[in-house]
Amino acid sequence: MRYLITILILFCAVLQAAQPVIPIEKFSLKNGLRVVMSRDNAVPVVTVYLMFDVGSRAEEKGRTGFAHLFEHMMFEGSTNAPKGTHFKLVQANGGTLNGSTHPDYTNYFEVLPSNKLAVALWLESDRMRSLAITAENLANQKEAVKQERRLSFDNRPYSTAIVDVWPQLAFENWQSSHSLIGSFEDLNAATLKDVESFFKTYYAPNNAVLVIVGDIKVPEAKKLVETYFGDIPSQRKPKPADLTEPEQPKPRSQVYHDQHARVPGVVIGYRGPLRHSPDYYAIGMLDVLLTGGPSSRFQLDLVKGKQSVIQYQAELGWPFASISDYKNPGDYAMFLLYKPNFTSKQIVDQAQEEIAKIQNDGVDIMELERARTLLRSERITSLQSSFQRASLLAGYEVLDGNPEYVNTELERFLTVTSEQIQAAAKKYLTPERRSVLDILPGPAPQAPSPKESK
Repeated sequence: MRYLITILILFCAVLQAAQPVIPIEKFSLKNGLRVVMSRDNAVPVVTVYLMFDVGSRAEEKGRTGFAHLFEHMMFEGSTNAPKGTHFKLVQANGGTLNGSTHPDYTNYFEVLPSNKLAVALWLESDRMRSLAITAENLANQKEAVKQERRLSFDNRPYSTAIVDVWPQLAFENWQSSHSLIGSFEDLNAATLKDVESFFKTYYAPNNAVLVIVGDIKVPEAKKLVETYFGDIPSQRKPKPADLTEPEQPKPRSQVYHDQHARVPGVVIGYRGPLRHSPDYYAIGMLDVLLTGGPSSRFQLDLVKGKQSVIQYQAELGWPFASISDYKNPGDYAMFLLYKPNFTSKQIVDQAQEEIAKIQNDGVDIMELERARTLLRSERITSLQSSFQRASLLAGYEVLDGNPEYVNTELERFLTVTSEQIQAAAKKYLTPERRSVLDILPGPAPQAPSPKESK
């Protein structure tokens, strides 16, 4: 048996040693636009991915929801591509497109047949140069954002608790604790001048990263980028927001009553480590051990063993980020739905017990190898997609200024030791640093009426 275990460990080590190398070419235009290209001729597809260095954490008080509002405004048309043209052209050429808002960036993308690269670049450059910011478009998108909030958040179970309540519990600095979606009051107060100023400041080429991945010829792609984006003027770089949090987070808890929920849930979070620090990689591997795949500790011990948890999700940066685009200050958080015959305290204690096992005993080599294999498989699979590769490259450039992390990050995770995981668990995942949001089904109980005086 010992011989078999040794062979398995050596086999896993051989598998992990063969790291995929992603070709990268990076350059900048004179206006400051950073461009990252990665050629992959496996299939005749190209992804154009544009990321702006602005998210909800860059917003000012009284201007919440501007980052998200602009995600909508960017599809309202531009000088040479009136409203509706962007969707029609991409879809008519067999492609897909979308955008999303994040606490630390906003992204837009097109996935098209590779011979239609120029279509995507022309569309993106035209709206960067001349977005149609009009009173009518602004009014339309204010209402669209409100309707999205009503349908996708306010009327969905757990969404308001996660999007609005959890950040206020997890963070003390307003920049991180306010709602990513924003308030109706701030949206109503937004003027055309406010929106024009936001666009000029944050949607300039020197505040953006353009990534092109897929079946391309790099010299030709460079010429297209210069042709379409080269004459867009740069702007003064915006001042980064102060995201400072207290060095020693305090334990915090709150109960939220959700009338749309059918089963109770609980969010458990801990302030996370610095991005790319040794502890960052250790907590990342600890998360795989706890929640990754059918053999994870939560699956075996909480779902199947104690039969208390129905489903769960967890990640560094949850709920708005993943480990790849986690940015400090951030948290390691988990969301667990559980059976009503258990209490929130029991679920929190059970999750903490699983963490305590690692804090006290570490991780045996076979379990760690399973986690490494799972992580490596997921990363390699994701890199086969031009879209996923583009997303990673854009994030590494915006958050770190170094897209080469796509070739080195996996190795940093795979070389984390049991001792490092154990030490990071002891340092970060303690009850003294824990925030807990208890989400209970049904409306909040009404306070008893004051007794009438006789």
